[in-house]
Amino acid sequence: MVPLLEWRDARHFDATRNLPCVLCGKPTPMRSHDREPVHKVCAEDWCDQNLNSRRFHS
Repeated sequence: MVPLLEWRDARHFDATRNLPCVLCGKPTPMRSHDREPVHKVCAEDWCDQNLNSRRFHS
C-alpha cells in the first residue's frame, strides 16, 4: 500500500472551478502537482494499483 498523498499545499486546490476528475469523471476542485483535475482518493487508489508510477506524487 502506498502512503497517503500530502496535498495540503494550496496549489492542489482550484477555488475558481471544478473540472472532471481524470480518473472517475466526477467534478473536483483538486489538482495534482501537474495540475490534472483529480480527487485525492482517486489518485491514492490509482497509486495503489500502479506501484511503479509517480504520476500523482510531487
